[in-house]
Amino acid sequence: MKRLRLLPVLLILILLANSCKSDGQLSELEQWESHAENTTIIRDSFGVPHIYGKTDADAVFGLLYAQCEDDFNRVEQNYIWAIGRLAEVEGEEAIYSDLRARLFMSKEEAIAHYENSPEWLKELCDAFADGINYYLHTHPEVKPRLITRFEPWMPMYFSEGSIGGDIERISTGKLQAMYEEGISFPESVELEIEKKEAELEPQGSNGIAISGDLTQSGNPMLLINPHTSFYFRGEVHMNSEEGLNAYGAVTWGQFFIYQGFNEKTGWMHTSTYTDVMDEFVETIVEMEGEPFYQYGEELRSVEVSEITLKYKEGEQLKEKTFPAYRTHHGPITHMAGDRVVASAMMWEPVKALEQSYIRTKQDGYEGFRKMMDIRTNSSNNTVYADAEGNIAYFHGNFIPKRHPDFDYSNPVEGKDPKTDWQGLHTVDENILLLNPPNGWIQNCNSTPFT
Repeated sequence: MKRLRLLPVLLILILLANSCKSDGQLSELEQWESHAENTTIIRDSFGVPHIYGKTDADAVFGLLYAQCEDDFNRVEQNYIWAIGRLAEVEGEEAIYSDLRARLFMSKEEAIAHYENSPEWLKELCDAFADGINYYLHTHPEVKPRLITRFEPWMPMYFSEGSIGGDIERISTGKLQAMYEEGISFPESVELEIEKKEAELEPQGSNGIAISGDLTQSGNPMLLINPHTSFYFRGEVHMNSEEGLNAYGAVTWGQFFIYQGFNEKTGWMHTSTYTDVMDEFVETIVEMEGEPFYQYGEELRSVEVSEITLKYKEGEQLKEKTFPAYRTHHGPITHMAGDRVVASAMMWEPVKALEQSYIRTKQDGYEGFRKMMDIRTNSSNNTVYADAEGNIAYFHGNFIPKRHPDFDYSNPVEGKDPKTDWQGLHTVDENILLLNPPNGWIQNCNSTPFT
């Protein structure tokens, strides 16, 4: 086995100690080196990194360092896309992908989410940034395409580890049409847009859980069969002295194991077909030059802001500024006929990161079930097995409560208060199977009604 120890680069540190004390940079370097001293990376004969940290934050630091060793380009690319800077490297054709990201959250909002996070989560976000920045510091030969410094607020944009996150369901084609032409498309053209915008990655996964009653060993078995391209995720093992000991698949640039197992529990995800996003057709009126939208008997002010995006043209960077509009339902993303549509979806980045990380440290069904009460895993079903012999299936996790009089598979009237979401369904109100009498569970992205 190949053992890699993150040791200080003494000569560089001596030089920096003499040159950077005055501007405070050394304290950052000391923080990086503190993590490095507490972190060991051992690669097995397959090259899989086994990361051992004194604390969870140390393990996260080592995880991101190891990911950068394996494929820094994919780590960076995922954040170029997630934080809305794709057009800076790919040109103006990517600008509506960037606009989509910024419509749902600005950089300032992401920073605020980070600053208001629980202290333990902030430490993990700090360690995320430290791990990547330390890698770049110790590998000056690596030249990022765009992001030369990673920040701890960036994971707020990238809490979704599945193949096609919810935000990718927002059509950039319709968004572009609204801004450039102020029109909506006939249904046949909309279908063509949706076909072209289908994810390039393979879709979904397969999961099977088998009760110990049906196995020779008496232990339950969990099959985790992600359907992704070969390089979509890395395989890792994370361990800390704070109770973390998980193995599985991690999406490049994220600091939690997306699907895998620890000593007591195993979990995997398939794509869900629960209805987690809705479109609200808004009635807009203008008063004294300001936009308002009708809501019941009142007129509410439309939240208006500006989003300035950079895009590459030749060897130059140019800028384009877009007006952005939002109602309490969500940002305005496209048009239906001559009316604008606000899109609503799960957008709780702090809670989503909490749930994704807490999931990896559960030691039995009771804790795992409690973790599911956070209810931010909006794009997935979950297949589960544990060392106590339990197997379970959770169909979706984030499911809004809706008025039964309306068909939410189509856009609904935003001016009718009865169409508003009325909170979320509890986990027990959703479809949940625990230890079914047949002794096994199988899901291949299908609904229970297939």
